[in-house]
Amino acid sequence: MRTLDQLLRPNVREMAPYSCARNEFHGDASVFLDANENPYNSAYNRYPDPLQWKLKERIAELKGVDVNSIFLGNGSDEAIDLPMRIFCEPQSDNIVSMWPSYGMYETAAAMNNIAFKKVELNESFEIDANRILDAVDEHTKLIFLCSPNNPTGNCLNPDAIIQIIKSFDGIVILDEAYGDFSSAPSFLQRLKQFSNLIVLQTMSKAWGAAGIRLGMAFASPEIIALYNKVKYPYNINILTQERALELLNNSGKMKEQLASILAERTRLKRQLTEFSFVKKIYPTDANFLLVNVGAADLIYDYLMNKGVIVRNRNSVSLCLGCLRITVGTPTDNDSLINALKQYKS
Repeated sequence: MRTLDQLLRPNVREMAPYSCARNEFHGDASVFLDANENPYNSAYNRYPDPLQWKLKERIAELKGVDVNSIFLGNGSDEAIDLPMRIFCEPQSDNIVSMWPSYGMYETAAAMNNIAFKKVELNESFEIDANRILDAVDEHTKLIFLCSPNNPTGNCLNPDAIIQIIKSFDGIVILDEAYGDFSSAPSFLQRLKQFSNLIVLQTMSKAWGAAGIRLGMAFASPEIIALYNKVKYPYNINILTQERALELLNNSGKMKEQLASILAERTRLKRQLTEFSFVKKIYPTDANFLLVNVGAADLIYDYLMNKGVIVRNRNSVSLCLGCLRITVGTPTDNDSLINALKQYKS
């Protein structure tokens, strides 16, 4: 295993992190004259906590992790981008990822000028750990895995994930954005076992808060310290921090909505199987169904004209003829089913 120091980009190792006013003072005070803030409009005139300690403490309590093992980002996009900036030297290092999977991994790599190597899933949408590891070379710094995967919906074999983590001498990033919809255990409880593991989660899916843009990365305190070293000082605004705390303090509502989504997932799958043009509905552990409808382009356009928007995955590897359908409210799902009943192939 390469050490973190060996994996780091030299410029990141040598840089001094920016120190903002709210980093330099810790404690209670009644007069703040240190950050050049407007003294009026007291609700939002102050900079937010740059390390979001109050919010992290609540997340740590809910997730059962060390508060120093949490990074909060502006959506999962920031948590995906930062490891590339921390570890990968542009035009030199590379990233390995399963495919098809979440497209932002490749986009972030391209933005950072880092080579991105795709290892295709098998016909069951499962990873082959040996093929992933065979794609690794001395310049591979990161491996991205997604479980449950997007757009396929399935959880990856945990034994294959563990084999990759144990065998790779770089950083493995496991994206669990859809994990709340699955009965499979999270890898959060394995953080202390694997020092090279980063687990990503989000407020966008089960928590119903895509609009506040809050992503979470969980890793060893040493890796989280590197995230905090390179992030922008006030990356999570005060409105997002406040709303996230409100949601996290009402986890019962999330669980009710989660139960409804899971029940609707079962109902939607059952109803879709009744259509003659539905060739296959793939097993899912997420809040969506990948459905092979054959004429995906035609049915996508038809539904769009009916005001029902799904995701056309027809051009994605291994997803020929497929639409990705998010599980909506009972009313949303009824609208989809009723529209499909009127479709004439």
